[in-house]
Amino acid sequence: MNPNQTVEDESHPYITAASRRIQLLSLHLTPLPPSQPSPQLNMLICAKAANKLEVDKVSLSTYMRGKNRDIQEKIIEFFESRPDLQTPVGVSMNEHRELCMRQLVALVREAKIKPFRYVVDDPAKYFAITEAIGSIDVSLGIKLGVQFSLWGGSVLNLGTEKHRDKYFDGIDNLDYPGCFAMTELHHGSNVQGLQTRATFDPVTDEFIIDTPNDGAIKWWIGNAAVHGKFATVFAKLILPTHDSKKVSDMGVHAFIVPIRDLNTLQTLPGIEIHDCGHKVGLNGVDNGALRFRSVRIPRDNLLNRFGDVSRDGKYTSSLPTINKRFAAMLGELVGGRVGLAYASVGFLKISVTIAVRYSLLRQQFGPPEQPEVSILDYQSQQHKLMPMLASSYAFHFATHYLVQKYSEMKKMHDEQLVADVHALSAGLKAYVTSYTAKSLSTCREACGGHGYAAVNRFGSLRNDHDIFQTFEGDNTVLMQQVAADLLKQYKDKFQGGSLSVTWNYLRESMNTYLSQPNPIIARWESADHLRDPKFQLDAFRYRTSRLLQSVAARLRKHSKTLGSFGAWNRCLNHLLLLAEAHTESVILAKFIEAVHNCPDASSRAALKLVCDLYALDHIWNDIGTYRNVDYVAPNKAKAIHKLTEYLCFQVRNIAGELVDGFDLPASVTRAPIAMQSEAYAQYTHHIGF
Repeated sequence: MNPNQTVEDESHPYITAASRRIQLLSLHLTPLPPSQPSPQLNMLICAKAANKLEVDKVSLSTYMRGKNRDIQEKIIEFFESRPDLQTPVGVSMNEHRELCMRQLVALVREAKIKPFRYVVDDPAKYFAITEAIGSIDVSLGIKLGVQFSLWGGSVLNLGTEKHRDKYFDGIDNLDYPGCFAMTELHHGSNVQGLQTRATFDPVTDEFIIDTPNDGAIKWWIGNAAVHGKFATVFAKLILPTHDSKKVSDMGVHAFIVPIRDLNTLQTLPGIEIHDCGHKVGLNGVDNGALRFRSVRIPRDNLLNRFGDVSRDGKYTSSLPTINKRFAAMLGELVGGRVGLAYASVGFLKISVTIAVRYSLLRQQFGPPEQPEVSILDYQSQQHKLMPMLASSYAFHFATHYLVQKYSEMKKMHDEQLVADVHALSAGLKAYVTSYTAKSLSTCREACGGHGYAAVNRFGSLRNDHDIFQTFEGDNTVLMQQVAADLLKQYKDKFQGGSLSVTWNYLRESMNTYLSQPNPIIARWESADHLRDPKFQLDAFRYRTSRLLQSVAARLRKHSKTLGSFGAWNRCLNHLLLLAEAHTESVILAKFIEAVHNCPDASSRAALKLVCDLYALDHIWNDIGTYRNVDYVAPNKAKAIHKLTEYLCFQVRNIAGELVDGFDLPASVTRAPIAMQSEAYAQYTHHIGF
C-alpha cells in the first residue's frame, strides 16, 4: 500500500470499507515520513496559494450603507464632538436616565435631527437613524424608539387627523415625552387578554380609565418612571347598554392619557406611577408601572382610526368584528418588530467586528522556533467567527428587505401586504435576535479575558440586547405565528387561494420539493454545483417543505384526540423548527438576490464567497435531515463539509475587509487590544499562515 495515500482519498471507487480500514491501520503502523506535510497543512498551503480576493472596501461599504449613510455619519460626528454626551463606563442608573434624556434632547434640538418626521413618510431613514443612535448608546436608541415609534407611532397610526394636529409638534420637539402602555403585569404576549378598562360615560362625554386589579397594572412601561407626560393606554372599550348585560365589551382600543403635569411634572390625580428599578440592561430607560384609579379623559382621546364612539355612545367601525379590528390595530404597530430586527443586526455587526479585529491581532502559540500566530489562524476560532460574520451580512440584507416591504405597506395599505409584513417581521425579529443573543456570548469568549473588560462593550451589549428576545413579542410566540401563517398558506394552496409574496415558493414546493430526491443530483459533489445558488436555495426550501407537510399531517392526526389546542402543543417543537427553516429560506433568498444586484465586481465576489459559506454551513449543520431522506448522498455530505471548511478559511482571508465593509466608527468598535489605525493597517497586510 502506498503510504502517501490517505484515508480521505476516494479516487478509487473499488476501495471497500474493509480495505479503507486496513489502510487506516497501516497508517498507524507506518506513519507518513517527516518530510511529508500533513493533510491538514496541505489544505492550508493550497488555500494560501489560492488567489486572495481583492476587496474594494469603499465600494463594499457604500453598497452596505445605502442612501442613508450621510445622516448616520452626521449623528456619529455630532456625538463624537460632544464628550459631555458620551456614556461613561459604570454610570449609575439615575445618571444614565438623565444622560439619555439630555442626549435625546440634544439630538433633536441641537443637531436638528427629527426622527419623528420619518416614522411614516420614510421608515428606511428612521431605522437608519435608530441604528446610528443605538451604536452610541443602546438605552438612547430604545428611549428614542419609545418616544417616536411607540408613543408617537401609535398617535400617527391608530389616531386620525385631529390627533396628528394636536400632538405631532409636541412629540416631534420633545415637549410631549410619552409612553406606550400595553403590557400588564399578568398579560404581555396575550394582548387580547388585557384587563385595563375604558368605560364610556355618556353624561360627561368622557372615558373612565380603570385598573381593576393588581394583575392589570401596566408594567415595564418605558419613559413612565421619570420623563413621560402622556401614555397611549391599551384598554378594553366598555360601552353602556340598555339590555340585561348593561355593558358591551368592544375589544382592546388605544387611548391618550395624560399622566404628568406638563409644567411641574407632578403626577396627575388618579395616576399612580412606580419605578421598575434596576434591570439587567438598558438602565438608561426609565421603565415604570402605571395604575389608573377612575382617571377621566375626553372622548376625543380615543385613537379612533379603526373604531369610534359618538356623543350618544354609539360605536362605529369599518371593520365588522373585534378580531378584525384587533388585527388591524396590531398590524399598524408592527414597526416595532421591524425596528428590533434591524437594530439586532447592528449589535451583531459591532460584536463581530470587535471579535474579528481582536482575533487578527492577538497572537498565541505557533510552530517551534517560529513567531506566534494570529488566533484567527486557528480553525476553531474561524469556525466560531466566520459563519457569524456571514450571518451578519445575510441578516443585513434580509432586514433591509423587511424595511423595504414595511415602507411599501405604509404607503399602499394593502391588506395582503400587511399580513405578509406581519409574518415576515415576526420571523426575522425572533430569528435574528435569538441568533445575536447567542453570538454576543460567543464573541466575548472568542476574545478571552480581554473580552471581559467592561470598556470593550461585550457585557453591556449582551445585557442591553437580551430583552430584544422578549419585547415586541416573545420569540417563541412570534415563531408560532410564523408557523400558523405557513399552515394557513398550505391550506389555501390546496383550496386554490393565492399565496402572499414571501410564500410564493410553496406553490412549487408541494410538487417539486416533495417529490422523490433525484438520485443523480443527490450524488453531485463538484464545487460548482455546491456553490450554485439554485442548489443552496432548493435545499433550504426542501427542508421547509418537508417540515410543513409532516407537521400538517401530525396536527390532523392529533387534533382528532387532543383537540386543536392540544394538538398544537403536542407538535410545538416541530412547529418552531418549521418557522425557523422558513425564515432561513427567506434570509438566504434575499442574500442571493443582494449578491446578484451588487454593482461592484470585487464586492460581488466577496459577497458570493460569504453567501456560499452561510448556505453550506447551514446545510452541513442540519445534514442529518438531508441524509435521512437521501436528499444528499454520503459522498456529497462529505464534499459539503470539506467545501464549508475551505470557504471558512477563505472568508478568514478577507475577514478584515469584510468587517471594514460595515463601516462602523472606531468609537463604536473599540476593541480589547489597541487597534489604532497603524497597528491594524500593518497587520491586515499579513493575512494567512
